[in-house]
Amino acid sequence: MDFIQVDIIGLSTSPSSGGAYALVLGEVDGNRRLPIIIGAFEAQAIALELEKIQPPRPMTHDLLRDLFDAVQGDVIDIVIDELREGTFFAKIRYTAAGEEGQLDCRPSDAVALAVRVDAPIFVAPGVLDEAGIPTEDEDMEGAPAPSTMPQPEEPAQEEPKAPRSRVDEINAALEKAIAEEDYEKAAQLRDEINRMSGGSN
Repeated sequence: MDFIQVDIIGLSTSPSSGGAYALVLGEVDGNRRLPIIIGAFEAQAIALELEKIQPPRPMTHDLLRDLFDAVQGDVIDIVIDELREGTFFAKIRYTAAGEEGQLDCRPSDAVALAVRVDAPIFVAPGVLDEAGIPTEDEDMEGAPAPSTMPQPEEPAQEEPKAPRSRVDEINAALEKAIAEEDYEKAAQLRDEINRMSGGSN
């Protein structure tokens, strides 16, 4: 299977997130974004390495990197290869002692390791097709998302329209969330649309 390479666009949260963050991955040769909800500890581990901040003691992902070094193993890449009932699954692919292997892990842990060993990040096409969010904002490439999403001052005025279905309303809300770069809300709306349309997400 040909996997699709992605880069880290940033980490975002909102005041109502309850401490969760959205890790936003962007398609390298495309315009889709893949938001993955992760915990605060994993978000901190990724952010510290992206900012090249050295903690006083090794973090868990530093230990994993050092373990690969100690056994002369190399991380080839990480792959987010499955989405099941709203949960993403990933694998760390590596070589050690001349053998190739892979480890099942959470995407947040895989990405935290990938940024430490400079390993590429890939996503299975089916996962990106199901959970990816298209965006036309090419200026966002490589720029970290703000840590707190600004709230609009007032809702945009819309002309009266014919009554819309619930799916249409959620799609409109999804477009608005993407425009405001609120990827956590966009991910929740995407999941709701998939449930309503009978998708597996």
